[in-house]
Amino acid sequence: MSHSATQPPRRSKTYREGLTPWLFLAPGLLMFIIYVLLPIFQSIWISFHDWDGLGEKVWIGLGNYRELLDDDSFYVSLKNNVIWLLLYLLAIPAGLAVALFLNQTVTGIRLYKSLFFFPFVISQVVVGLIFTWFYAPDFGLFSKLFEWLTGQQLAVLADERYVTYGIIVAGLWPQTAYCMILYLTGLNNINPEQVEAARMDGAKRFKLLWYVVLPQLAPATFIAMVVTVIGSLRSFDLVSIMTAGGPYGSSQVLSYFMFEQALSEYGFRMGYGAAIAVVLFLIMMVFISLFIVRMLIQERNA
Repeated sequence: MSHSATQPPRRSKTYREGLTPWLFLAPGLLMFIIYVLLPIFQSIWISFHDWDGLGEKVWIGLGNYRELLDDDSFYVSLKNNVIWLLLYLLAIPAGLAVALFLNQTVTGIRLYKSLFFFPFVISQVVVGLIFTWFYAPDFGLFSKLFEWLTGQQLAVLADERYVTYGIIVAGLWPQTAYCMILYLTGLNNINPEQVEAARMDGAKRFKLLWYVVLPQLAPATFIAMVVTVIGSLRSFDLVSIMTAGGPYGSSQVLSYFMFEQALSEYGFRMGYGAAIAVVLFLIMMVFISLFIVRMLIQERNA
């Protein structure tokens, strides 16, 4: 009799303990659903329509996607995004190298940290303007150095061959600083006992870095990889500020191409812009899924 009397309170306590985490998560989950998941599904739905953003939506099925496959500007943007992706990944080893340099106790290290941290705190608009002046043919430092070395002027942002690479260099500056911060945080959490044990076993420099330090930096590397891939694929700010997709559309990327089609002089083609956004989203999901699967495999093997 007493056992049955005490059973309901025990169940009630277990129920409350199970419900409590969800109550704390509910506001965040609600915001995620409203501002992330719903817009994704709305964009997919809009991509199947011909719509100017104000009038009636006209269902055209895969019409926007078929048009996209025949659009030369789409392939230029896609090629530029691939270049962005490949070269932007250089920010990860560069950030690691800077973090290893700054993770020392030498005179003036705080000043060095401040200088390397500076690009991360300024906006992309400021970065774009700085590098626009840096590349300027008349007074830019890069142009003057290039002219001094070769005797010729080079207008990087006006040359179809080099404009994309010039913008990527501008993007690598703050991205390297961001990766540096991630690795500095990871280096502070490294187990010093493992490092000392490896040193006693004769591990030095590269072997110590490769076999002891880098495995413990795997979480920081994963975050840096995901953020860098996303940053390379949504590289809108710098393209907009530095070239507006020019010259002749040669520096366009998918995010800027989407904006140009949906919200500019091309007639507010929301459905076509949404189709570009869906393609960009799928590319991001493929890369991020590969990283997640690889990380899970590595954790299981460990």
